[in-house]
Amino acid sequence: MSTDTVPVPSSSTDLLFRPRQLRELVCGVPWLGDLDEAQLDALLKDSEVRTLKPREWLFRQDAPAKWLYVVISGAVRLVRSAGDGRLATIRCVERGGTLGELSMVSSAGVYLYSAEALRRTHVLTIRAAHCREIMDRQPACRAEFMSRLALELTERLEDMALLTQADAMARLVSYILRQLPAGRVRGPRVVRLTIPKRWLAAQLAMTPETLSRLLARLREEGVINIDRQRLVVLDEQKLRDFMLSDD
Repeated sequence: MSTDTVPVPSSSTDLLFRPRQLRELVCGVPWLGDLDEAQLDALLKDSEVRTLKPREWLFRQDAPAKWLYVVISGAVRLVRSAGDGRLATIRCVERGGTLGELSMVSSAGVYLYSAEALRRTHVLTIRAAHCREIMDRQPACRAEFMSRLALELTERLEDMALLTQADAMARLVSYILRQLPAGRVRGPRVVRLTIPKRWLAAQLAMTPETLSRLLARLREEGVINIDRQRLVVLDEQKLRDFMLSDD
């Protein structure tokens, strides 16, 4: 990774570009977490930091998939073009999330969706060929990669079921539950609402007005509390009951 690619740290955001922070970012990707120091150094040396302006496309659906990306800061919306030309929001990805990894198992070698920056965003750009080499040499990395793809597929199947069989409240509750920290957490269970409301609403197949109304209802029922970008779950069981019983 060339020195002229990475900005000289001058703010709290620029600190994210330091070698130590980039190493931690890559190690946070589950299927890259077992790389040793030499392998990690080689990966970062072969990578670059790219800056995206708000509403700039990182890549387009069906374009040759030569790169994988890890979000350093900002947010990226993943969308897939339907047969009639409309764009369906799949999900939004923030710091630590990966983009383009589905292309690794595509025989066509193309991106299966498009990626658009929602605000000023920085991504770490990694050659897809380098990632394939890692998985060829590291069975543990390959196994973890396939496990993550299976989880991704399961979540997308759940999304499809909710869109066709459930109401708006069930879709919202399902989203909140999936964002909760895994395992035992001391104190309140918090979901950060950092994605613009209109894109979160699009991801959940509802209008921003409907999203606001449903969040207000959950707050009035004492299920959640919202403080700016923090959604605090006050009663998880009651939240689950809303998904099962609300019509």
